[in-house]
Amino acid sequence: MNQQATGKFIAQKRKEKNLTQEQLAEKLGVSNKTVSKWETGKCMPDYSVVKNLCEELEITVAELMDGECAEVKSVRAYDDEQIMDLLKRTQELEKQKNLLYGILLIVMGLALQALSHTLGGSSVKDFFSGLLLGISIGEMLAGVYVVGKYMAGR
Repeated sequence: MNQQATGKFIAQKRKEKNLTQEQLAEKLGVSNKTVSKWETGKCMPDYSVVKNLCEELEITVAELMDGECAEVKSVRAYDDEQIMDLLKRTQELEKQKNLLYGILLIVMGLALQALSHTLGGSSVKDFFSGLLLGISIGEMLAGVYVVGKYMAGR
């Protein structure tokens, strides 16, 4: 699956339908910036809008993923429902990966904080102790942000 090819295909089909990005976005319940990101290949449509997108553009899910119209006699190994299921699972795994990154940041922050408490006694050691403490707090805050973003998206 090539995001650039898929994006160009979405733009081509939208233009064939004489729709602006704004009009397509309105029909799908997304922003025109989202449609722009799809068309430039910066991101793929979320599985929750793929079916509606395909209906609006009068294409199949397989054609969308391929970024081109299927040939008349082409044979598909998977049907649209199977592709949608795979797309949904892939996007859910991406979200779970981000959750794990957040948890990892928090754990690393705690480890650095513990390490910062073992240092001290001289001005150089106090400097590094404070530096580690600052980094640990920053890491934990980033981790809490990532985990919070994951939880809000559920």
